[in-house]
Amino acid sequence: MLIQTESKAQGWRAVAIFDDRGDALIFVGRSSTQVRQEYAESFQEYLDDEEREHVTAIQLQQWSGAPDAGRWILKSNLKVPGAPVKTRATVSAA
Repeated sequence: MLIQTESKAQGWRAVAIFDDRGDALIFVGRSSTQVRQEYAESFQEYLDDEEREHVTAIQLQQWSGAPDAGRWILKSNLKVPGAPVKTRATVSAA
């Protein structure tokens, strides 16, 4: 019996590569476009400042094979997001 919980497989992911510990999953999505659009926000949300300092790369990977028998294939490296942008309100002297 085949039981599917997803209407379409989540075949793409972004993984943070650290210089001092194991890799960390940042985002999983249905397309490379979705992962590229969302991984930076997840990077800022799920990793603390100390962890972000040790990220050397972020890999875009695609699942290859059957859902129960396959492997993740490196497709490209994504830009490691910088610090969140803080907006400053400018006040003009009247």
